[in-house]
Amino acid sequence: MKYAIYGAGSLGTVLGAYLAKNGVEIELVNHNEAHVLALREHGARVTGTVEFTVPVTALLPDEMQGPYDVIFLMTKQLYNDRIAAFLEPMLSPDGVIVTLQNGIPEPGIASVVGAERTVGCVVEWGAELVEPGVSKLNSDPKALSFHMGGMKGVPEEKLRLVKDLLEKMCPVHTESDLLGARWSKLLINATFSGIGTVLGGTFGTVSNNKLPRKLAVRCMKECIDVGRASGAVFAPVQGKNITRLFYYKHALKRKFAELLVPIAMKKHADIVPSMLQDIRKGKKCEIDAINGIVCATGKQFGVATPVNDRIVNTVKLIEEGHLKADPGNIVFFKDLI
Repeated sequence: MKYAIYGAGSLGTVLGAYLAKNGVEIELVNHNEAHVLALREHGARVTGTVEFTVPVTALLPDEMQGPYDVIFLMTKQLYNDRIAAFLEPMLSPDGVIVTLQNGIPEPGIASVVGAERTVGCVVEWGAELVEPGVSKLNSDPKALSFHMGGMKGVPEEKLRLVKDLLEKMCPVHTESDLLGARWSKLLINATFSGIGTVLGGTFGTVSNNKLPRKLAVRCMKECIDVGRASGAVFAPVQGKNITRLFYYKHALKRKFAELLVPIAMKKHADIVPSMLQDIRKGKKCEIDAINGIVCATGKQFGVATPVNDRIVNTVKLIEEGHLKADPGNIVFFKDLI
C-alpha cells in the first residue's frame, strides 16, 4: 500500500507526523521547497499542545510516483479542479482521494476522479505552520477527532483502510450522512474562522469576548437555517448536538447560547483561523468556500444571510488591503448584534 498527504502544510504536517510516529510509511507532499527541505533534513516537528519530532519522507509534487492507494488532500480549495486532475492518474485502480478540506469539496473532487474514489473527512482540530518543518497544534490533544464518510460507491474495505490510518492519530467517527458532518464543520468554520479573521484573532478571541460572542451565535443561527433549508441534518460535533445547543427562537435561548460559546470552544480557543494565516502570508484565503457557501446556499433557498454576507465582504476588504484584521472591526457588525 502506498499513501501520500498532498498539501502537507499546517494540518498535513501534523497528520503526517502522527502517522509516521505510529509506523505508517507516508509521503508528505508540498510545493514549498523550504518546507520540504526542512522536513527532509530535520523531520516533522509538532509543537504547541504536544511536542515531538519524527523523520518523514517529504516530496515536491513533481517527485510523486504512483500508484497511490490513498491520497489525503489538504490543500486549499482554490485550485481543486487542477489538483484533482493532477492526482487522478496517480491513483491505483481502486485508490481514493480523501479530502480534509474546509467547506463542501466532495462533489467537485468526485466530478474529476469519480464518486466511488472520493472520501470526505472533517478535521476537528487546528494547527498553524510556524516555520518550515514545524507545525503548531493548537487544540487540546484530548479533543482531537475526525468525522469521515464516503460518497456513493466507495468500497467498505477502502473506508476501513482510511479509518484505520486516521486512527493512528486520533478517534475517527464514521458518518453515514457525510453532508450533515460537513455542514456542522462549516458552521464552526464560518463562525469562528470567519469572525476570527475579521478580528485578527483566535477562536478564543471570538468566544471569550462579549460582542464577538453575540455575533457568533447569530452567525450560527444563519448557518443552521441555511443548512436545514438545503436539506442537511447537522451531525453531532464531538458528541454534542450543536443545533440543540446553539439554535434559538427567542431572547432567553439566545442568551443561553451565548453563555455556552466559551465553554464549547475552551479546548480550541488557541486555534488561529486558516483564513487569517493565509492573509498574513499574502495569500488568497478560502472565504468563498466557507462563509461564501452559506451565502450562496442561502440565496438558492431564499434564506437571508446578513451576518455571513458582511463577514465575506469584510474579509475581502482585509484581503485586498483596504482594512486590517483587527478587534475594532466588530464596529461594522453592531447593527447585526
